[in-house]
Amino acid sequence: MDSSLHLLLILLAAAVGVVVLFRLLHLPAMLGYLIVGIFIGPHALGWIPDAPETRHLAEFGVVFLMFSIGLEFSLSKLRAMHKLVFGLGTAQVVITLGMVMLACLAFGMDWRAGLALGGILAMSSTAIVSKMLVERAELNTPHGQKIMGVLLFQDLAVVPLIIVIPALAQSGGDLGSTIAIAMLKAALVLSALLIFGQKLLRPWFHLVAQQKSSELFMLNVLLFTLGMAWLTEMSGLSLALGAFVAGMLISETEYRYQVEDDIKPFRDVLLGLFFVTIGMLLDLRAVAAGWGWILLLLLVLLPFKAVAVTLLARTFTGDWATALRTGLGLAQAGEFGFVLLTLAGGVNLLPADVMQNVLAAMLISMLIAPFLIQYSELIVRRLSPAEWVNRAMQMHQIAVKSMAVKQHIIVCGYGRSGQALGQFLTQEGITFIALDLDSRRVQESSATGARVVYGDAAKHEVLQAAGLMRAKTLVITYDDKHSALKILHHVAKARPDLPVIVRTADDSNVEALKKAGATEVVAEVLEGSVMLASQALLMAGVPLSRVVRRVQETRAKRYSMFSGYLKSAQPDVGEETESFQPRFHHVLLNASHAAVGKHLGELKLHDLNVEVNGIRRHNTVSNQPASDMLLRSGDVLMLLGQPLMLEAAEKRLREG
Repeated sequence: MDSSLHLLLILLAAAVGVVVLFRLLHLPAMLGYLIVGIFIGPHALGWIPDAPETRHLAEFGVVFLMFSIGLEFSLSKLRAMHKLVFGLGTAQVVITLGMVMLACLAFGMDWRAGLALGGILAMSSTAIVSKMLVERAELNTPHGQKIMGVLLFQDLAVVPLIIVIPALAQSGGDLGSTIAIAMLKAALVLSALLIFGQKLLRPWFHLVAQQKSSELFMLNVLLFTLGMAWLTEMSGLSLALGAFVAGMLISETEYRYQVEDDIKPFRDVLLGLFFVTIGMLLDLRAVAAGWGWILLLLLVLLPFKAVAVTLLARTFTGDWATALRTGLGLAQAGEFGFVLLTLAGGVNLLPADVMQNVLAAMLISMLIAPFLIQYSELIVRRLSPAEWVNRAMQMHQIAVKSMAVKQHIIVCGYGRSGQALGQFLTQEGITFIALDLDSRRVQESSATGARVVYGDAAKHEVLQAAGLMRAKTLVITYDDKHSALKILHHVAKARPDLPVIVRTADDSNVEALKKAGATEVVAEVLEGSVMLASQALLMAGVPLSRVVRRVQETRAKRYSMFSGYLKSAQPDVGEETESFQPRFHHVLLNASHAAVGKHLGELKLHDLNVEVNGIRRHNTVSNQPASDMLLRSGDVLMLLGQPLMLEAAEKRLREG
C-alpha cells in the first residue's frame, strides 16, 4: 500500500509540475504528460515501473478518448462537411498510408507492418491543432475548415484500423479471409449494438434521469460506457471500439451535453495517465542509438506529409496559400497514432527497435507542431509569392470600401448579431463596415448592398484597411475571447481613444476583456435574464412603467457608462427633441492639451452640463471619477452631454 501511494504521489507531483510549466509556455498539456512519462519511466529515472496494472489503467484512458470522439460525432456535422471529410480526408489517409507502406517495403519490412505503420503516421493531432486554431482565431477560416474536415475523417478511420491491425498479426491461414471475418464480425456486433442499443438507451436514460440523482446518472454513464467496451472486447474486438459506439449512441440523445460535462474529469485524468504510459515506453538509449532512423522518419513524416496534404488541398481548393496552411497544420503525428502504435506493439506486429524509433519521431513531430503552426504565415508568404498579391488585393478591396467614409463603425463579424446591429445602424443612417471570414456570407450580404468585406479582424493590416484611424466605434459581435483580445491589442496601440464594444456569452471573460481595453462588454446571459425578468413581471401584472424602470436600473448597474443616464431617461422621446438629448463622446488627451496636469474639478465641465462618466487610463476605467483626479497624457475621457455642450467641453479640454 505504501509503495503504491509512493508511486502515485511521484506521478501526480511530476505531472502537475510539468503540466503547469507547459501551460505557462502555451503548449498542450498532452506534451507535458508525454515528457513526464519519458523521464520517470523505467528507461530513464525508473521512478515508475512498467507494470501491467499501469498499462491496464492506461487502456481506460483510450476508452474515454474514443467515447469522447463518439460523443462529438454528429451526423448533421458530417453531412455539412461531407465533401471535405470524405473527399480531402479520405485522400489524405489513403495516400499517406499507401506511401508509407511502399517506403517500408523498400526497406525490407513486411507489408503488414508497413500497413500498420502507414495508419499510425497518417493520423494528426486533434488536441494540438484544434487548440492552436482556436487560440489563433482560425477555426472558421478556409484552411481551418479543411483541417477540421481531415481530422474528422481521421477520427473515423481509427475505427476500421483498430479492427484490422490485430487481424494482421494473426499467423497462418488466409490473411484476407481473417480480415474479412474480423470486419464481418465487427459489422454484426456494431449493427446489433446500434439497433438494439438505440431502442433501449433512451428509455433507460429517461428512467435514470427521473430519479434526479447526479451520482446515479454518473454511475449509469460509466456502466453504459464500460459495458459497451466489455461487450466488444468479448466479441474479439477492442475496448476502444465499444466506447466509440457508446459515445455515438448517447450523442443522438438529449443527454449528450450533460454526459460530456460529467465524463470530462474522468476522461482528462485517465487520458493524462495514458500519455504518461506512452512516454514511459520511450527508451532514450535506444533513441540515441537509432537517431539516424529517427531523423529519417521525421523527414518522411513532417515534410512528406505536409507536401502531400498541400498538393491534395490545392487540388480540392485551387488556392496555394490555403493549401500550404492546411499542409503545415496536419504535418505532425497524432494521439490516435499512439493508440494504434500501442495496439500494433501489443500484438508484436512491429519490432521493438522500430517501435522506439517511430515513437520518438512522433513525439518530436508533436513538439515541433505548435511552432510550425505559429510561424505558418511567414512560411506561406515565403513559399507562395501569390500570397502577397492575394493579401494586397484583399487589403485593396477593404480599403476601397472604407476610403470614402469616416466617423463610421467597424463591425467585426457579420453573423446573426452583426446583421442585427447592421440593421439598427442602417435605420439610424450610420455608416458601417463589417469584416467577416465566411466568404458565402460576405457575398450574400454584399448583394443586398451592405458594406461587408472578407477579412480577419484580428489582423492589424485588415483593421487599418477598414479605416481604423477614421472610425468612431468598433464592435466585436462574435464570442471569441482570443480573437477579441487580439483586436483590442491592435486598437490599444493604434487608437487608444476608440470605444470598443465586445460581445461575450457570459460574465467569465468580462474582466479580462475590460483590462485589455474594452469600453463595454455585453454578456448575453445578463441580457437574456433581463428580458426574461421583464416578461415575467409583465405577465404578473406589474405596470409597464415600473418594468421599464427596473430594466433601466439593472442595466445602469451593469453598464457603468449608462450610470446616471438610464435611470433618469424617459422611455418616450420625440424625434423633434432628439438633437437635445445627451449622448456620449470620447476625448483622448495628449501632452499638448490644456487639461493635462490639471485636476478634473478645475475644468468646471459641469458648468457646461457635461458629465465625465468615466476615465480610461492604461485600459483601466475609473467610473464617476472624483473632482481631485489629476489628468494625464493618454487619458480617455468619456463625456455625457448635449452635442453643442460636448463640442465646448472638448475645446476646453484641448485649448483651455
